[in-house]
Amino acid sequence: MLSNTRIVRIEWGDCDPAGIIFYPRYFEIFDASTAALFERALGITKFEMFKTLEFAGWPLVRTQARFLKPTRFGDDVTVATTVKFGRSSFEIEHKLSRKGELCAECTEKRVWTVRGADGALTSHPVPDAVLAKFRG
Repeated sequence: MLSNTRIVRIEWGDCDPAGIIFYPRYFEIFDASTAALFERALGITKFEMFKTLEFAGWPLVRTQARFLKPTRFGDDVTVATTVKFGRSSFEIEHKLSRKGELCAECTEKRVWTVRGADGALTSHPVPDAVLAKFRG
């Protein structure tokens, strides 16, 4: 299965007054890393996915994180992201490291959704064309 790695710089606005990243910022980094993984696999942005696929988003239904070492303003961190697909849901794993040392890790469960006739989000099987892109 395809994975993605990206480098993220911890900015001043990500940090608390002590200069250590404020933990909710990790979840923003992880969310962007999920989108980056799909963009790499599909060759289109999440914005373009709304226009070209039967897709209304991938809401987060469960998450868990462990924070092992702090990251600080100015750190360049590496985020490695992998995915395992189910029928309409998928599990994402993120590992955030600095200089090869694991600092935080997160698992997410997300659901592929479409809009029903009434406009409400409803789960939908991940399209075969999407799965094929991840298999290479």
